[in-house]
Amino acid sequence: MRTISILVLGGLLAVSAAAADFFPLEDIRPGMKGVGQTVFLGEQVEEFEVEILGVLRNIAPKQSVILARLGGARLAKTGLIAGMSGSPVYIDGKLVGAVAFGFPFSTEPIAGIRPISEMVVGVDDSASSEARAAGRFVPAAAGSMVWAGRGPVPLDLASLAQPGKLSELLLPPSPRAVGRDPQLVPIATPVSMAGFSERTLDLFGPGLERLGLKPLQGIGGQSAADPAAGAEPALRPGSMITVGLISGDFDLSASGTVTHVDGDRVHAFGHRFLATGPTELPMMRSSVIAVVPNLSVSFKVSGSGEPLGKIVLDRSTGIAGVLGEKPRLLPLDIGVQSSRGQQHRYHLEAVHDAFLSPFLLQMALFSAADATERSVGPASYRVRGAVEFSNGLPPLRLDNMFSGLSMAAMQLATYTSLPLAFLMQSGLDDVAVQGIQVDIESLDEEKSLEIDRVWASQTRLRPGDTVRLTAALRGHNGEEILRSVDYEVPLGMQPGELYINFSDGASLNMTEWQNLLVGGKARELPELVRAINRLRRNDRLYVRLWRPGRAVRVHTEQLPAPPASVARVLSAASSAAGSGQDWQSPLAEFELDGLSSVVEGNVALKVDVVE
Repeated sequence: MRTISILVLGGLLAVSAAAADFFPLEDIRPGMKGVGQTVFLGEQVEEFEVEILGVLRNIAPKQSVILARLGGARLAKTGLIAGMSGSPVYIDGKLVGAVAFGFPFSTEPIAGIRPISEMVVGVDDSASSEARAAGRFVPAAAGSMVWAGRGPVPLDLASLAQPGKLSELLLPPSPRAVGRDPQLVPIATPVSMAGFSERTLDLFGPGLERLGLKPLQGIGGQSAADPAAGAEPALRPGSMITVGLISGDFDLSASGTVTHVDGDRVHAFGHRFLATGPTELPMMRSSVIAVVPNLSVSFKVSGSGEPLGKIVLDRSTGIAGVLGEKPRLLPLDIGVQSSRGQQHRYHLEAVHDAFLSPFLLQMALFSAADATERSVGPASYRVRGAVEFSNGLPPLRLDNMFSGLSMAAMQLATYTSLPLAFLMQSGLDDVAVQGIQVDIESLDEEKSLEIDRVWASQTRLRPGDTVRLTAALRGHNGEEILRSVDYEVPLGMQPGELYINFSDGASLNMTEWQNLLVGGKARELPELVRAINRLRRNDRLYVRLWRPGRAVRVHTEQLPAPPASVARVLSAASSAAGSGQDWQSPLAEFELDGLSSVVEGNVALKVDVVE
């Protein structure tokens, strides 16, 4: 009992000591003078002047902002600088908070300061594993994919291949957009994109900017240490840190400023980064190479250094990290072979996160494919890949083919990332991805076939008869390819119409995705992996025979034409068991391969079964 009392007393004393170093928000008055700290070059922390203008209270629930005018020779030239978010401000040697907000296009460096009390309160509780389980991994709502705290977003598969569509699903909107009216917004966070193709920035940059990030193409990456500089200085308030998203042959990382260091706990930025809540993001040392004055937003150009630890919490009042701990990362291995025989291999590590990982995979795949072949004109891609898991799950297959006159690389990147997004955001536990390997064969020509016409060898059938079903597919160059399959009418089949669909894989997958989203919830990860692996490929022709009637779906499995007694039991239990009903009862499905092209089209045919 005495030991417990000592521990509790020690904890209270530590809290009281930390609070004693903070300047109370209620004591802030206009006209007060203070100093701020940030890095303008290298890793040297320098001071700038601060004059308090007032306090804006309740700008958000239980949140306030201290308005201040910043000064000094450097800021007089640049104004507020993207990358100085988190710069600590002191009055009488006590920490007031972090420079975090600004007015777009302001001609003076007037900033909003996040009170330090809002940055540190509740960090330990919010970053706990219980909070992660309760507030982070939210099961997808019916017919949608969900970002925790954001609400449902309709899943429009047909439009996903458009630039930025997957990022709209995976990443939350931000209040940081530069408004047309004067408003206080978070200072932009500079994001370096090294190794990516130029078009990657063109297509993904606007989405990153909507999140309050300022992407810098070809600027950043790792910084070279200066041997003459000696030992690197200890991390302190005002130091720069880099938060990594992708590292390796591609680099995607964001830089900001440390506000407060309390033992092994680091508080920084003063505003949200990506609003991911409890998370695991690499935290690295950062060195400023230059400050670039800009008429819109001046920004710091910095490079990342040695690993320091990991960011464990990303919320509206700032980010928090722990020194010395390693984050869980996701290895990506991407190989590309061009039609001219050139081979490239990219070895990467990305953050292991239900929402960020699929988005980052999409960016990496697009850049790898885009950098290999011409950026305009027809192109085709064959993909062989798999997601491997560390807990004994079967691999998630990523084999497919894509082709088009334009944006084929975006189709490849989006639809290859979508199964991973669906799996990681399913709400099921233990999605422990061990690694992802994708091999891409690139062709500088369009390889597609359209279903032109279909027919049956006979249109009136009796049970036991065999009918030959044939499709003529036509290429863009006029070439015609025939594919046939034989179907034997089962003995005992009731008379009536029999419907036959000759279809591409994407059309059939659309229905399967909706079934999985609406009525086909998997109870366990192996079941969901099997269901996703059953999805059809683009370079196949599918022939499906069906009749109108009730087919019952239990979770991810479909039971065509069940006996009436079984259908009644399953229908009654549909809400509890996660089952649903389809009004097409499939009788058979054939997959015809060997086409070496993307198949497009959906053509129906009808025959009659007679006595």
